[in-house]
Amino acid sequence: MSTLPATFRALRAQQADQSTHAEFQTLPLSALPAGDVVVAVSHSSLNYKDGLAVLGRPGVLKAHPMTPGIDLAGTVLEDRSGRWAPGAPVLLTGWGIGERQDGGYAELARVHPDWLVALPPGTTPHWAMSVGTAGFTAMLAVLALEAAGLKSGQGEVLVTGAAGGVGSTAVALLAAAGHEVVASTGRPEEAAYLHDLGAARVIGREEVSGLTRPLEKERWAGVVDTVGGATLAGAYASTRTHGSVAVCGLAGGHDLRTTVFPLILRGVNLLGVDSVTCPAERREAAWARLTRDLPAARLAPITQTRGLSEVPTLAPEILAGRVRGRTVIDVRR
Repeated sequence: MSTLPATFRALRAQQADQSTHAEFQTLPLSALPAGDVVVAVSHSSLNYKDGLAVLGRPGVLKAHPMTPGIDLAGTVLEDRSGRWAPGAPVLLTGWGIGERQDGGYAELARVHPDWLVALPPGTTPHWAMSVGTAGFTAMLAVLALEAAGLKSGQGEVLVTGAAGGVGSTAVALLAAAGHEVVASTGRPEEAAYLHDLGAARVIGREEVSGLTRPLEKERWAGVVDTVGGATLAGAYASTRTHGSVAVCGLAGGHDLRTTVFPLILRGVNLLGVDSVTCPAERREAAWARLTRDLPAARLAPITQTRGLSEVPTLAPEILAGRVRGRTVIDVRR
């Protein structure tokens, strides 16, 4: 077994007087949660859900105090189950870390061995977190569309919330697979960025959210929706016959005011994407595809690296929609 440090640094969400705030603390090893594997965390990432958690918005953290961070990558220090060898490079997304159990915004994490995925050969923890939950979710959405029959050349594929982390990665992945990608965004100033990712066209979000009839003109062979609400309703109503909509976000709201007409008159597939409890086999397939289609050089233009010490100031920025693409968090800084 490796020698474990006596203490570690963590960003902790604390609750007091019915309000939540985040602060940095030095914690003893005994503060780690249950689990067999101790990981020395080198990198995490910043996701919309992390911003909610750090700022104490209700509905994310299930207990307090809690270490946010729904992603982590690093090196195994100890595994009492015997599954992972000390020194093994690993990554973890989902499974409730950063929500129900302490997550990646700390120098150490203790987790269950089944939650971990081996870092793909030839990659780095920085690359894994430049993908993170956002990229992993986008990959699951693309795989879901392909499993439902989407092929390149069938027509335009819409990505909503395209300038965000999931949306940016979805645009890049779909373009890499040969699709004609239409990027929908509320940030017209990001048009050049989205074209660089591979979008054939960029449209304003109102062009989709303004579609309010039960059935609209058929436009999309497939959709990756990261927004929800009126945007999802409009995209769904304008999807082509036997097309599919992969739903993986709610940045624009959790309501879905629509009808069953696209389902029963056009055979549209409404596909739910869950990245939290995704089975191991599907996880490994998604990471293998990500290794092929999103190498580090491809991700570099949409990735920034910031230190853990900067997370409290970054959290309101991502909630306000002012964070483009992916943000890797170097936990050692």
